[in-house]
Amino acid sequence: MRPAHPLLLTALVVLAAVATSCRKSQAQGTSPSCILVEDGWGPDGNVPFTVDVVAEGLEVPWGIAFLPGGDALVTERPGRVRLLRGGVLQPQPVAQVPIAGSSEGGLLGIAAHPDFAQNRQFYVYVTTEAAGRTENRVERWTLSEDHASATFERVIIDGIPIAQYHDGGRIRFGPDGMLYVGTGDAREPDHAQDAKSPSGKLLRLTPEGQVPSDNPFPGSPVFLLGIRNLQGWDWKDRETLYVTDHGPSGELMRRGHDEINVARAGENLGWPDIYSCETKSGQVSPSLTFKDAMPPGGASIYTGDAISEWKGSLLVGTLGSRHLHRVVFDAQEPRRVAKHEVYLRDTYGRLRDVLMGPDGHLYVTTSNCDGRGDCGPRKDLILRLKR
Repeated sequence: MRPAHPLLLTALVVLAAVATSCRKSQAQGTSPSCILVEDGWGPDGNVPFTVDVVAEGLEVPWGIAFLPGGDALVTERPGRVRLLRGGVLQPQPVAQVPIAGSSEGGLLGIAAHPDFAQNRQFYVYVTTEAAGRTENRVERWTLSEDHASATFERVIIDGIPIAQYHDGGRIRFGPDGMLYVGTGDAREPDHAQDAKSPSGKLLRLTPEGQVPSDNPFPGSPVFLLGIRNLQGWDWKDRETLYVTDHGPSGELMRRGHDEINVARAGENLGWPDIYSCETKSGQVSPSLTFKDAMPPGGASIYTGDAISEWKGSLLVGTLGSRHLHRVVFDAQEPRRVAKHEVYLRDTYGRLRDVLMGPDGHLYVTTSNCDGRGDCGPRKDLILRLKR
């Protein structure tokens, strides 16, 4: 191989120095409560459990919404809402949601209305065409009485920017009955710091799409900002969230450093000003970050009794690193990680959604048919973890 020209080497060194200087000018030190994993993902866990395959033959099952009575709705990224009844995936879609082309877009998150038993309403996050432009938005649909079909009702929030990557997409109802919407920066990192942009945020809305009066920024749906690509979070309590975020993949000459964060209303998670364990006044440094790219999918706190050792732990699905990550936080220092470990390493491939079911078991979806994994004859799966 021919050696690089001296002028090219000099230019690359200068560019690297400029990028590093720009980044470090934003940072003010290193957080003492942040753990940086320099090599790999951590030790293998030794808590025993079994894995049941609940459903197979899916195509990128991005989200699950459990319904009263035992049924569940599952989104497939190509635009299908599927029904899981009695543990059996029904052959015909409940709905076909129109989608627009985008590498990481499509039909993504889903959540059932807190009063679903009365109104049969559910919400989806979708990449679609609207008024001549492609956007991400949250729609509300109504499920038929027999759960066999669904009809579009209305748009809850629209105008969320899209891009080939960093589309966000998770939606969940919080313990306060509000709808939380995770977005990505749509490949515009600075938008994550712009409180007027919905990109790179966790948004909080009423079930009707209004801005709650107690949101941290009056008149704004923004609940958290400074996020690169949000696909997973859960509530430690009504005031505190565990939030996963994707680290950079080349922006400002940075790579890796996916994050596990602890956050409260109105906080700024720092993207793109800081990354890794860096600190900056007014911004939250991660509790756990990884030098190598993970990146994280969905996340849930284990609240069941079946795997008692996991109770209170945060369980995170990972995509590129293909495992389930368990994170235990310090009871005395809530932002500090006391322990973290790896399960299902290279066992089921890419793991997308992670959530607790009403039966007290943890459910995990695979994402092997998204063009980045090995789809195989069984396609994507829904897994149930139990003792």
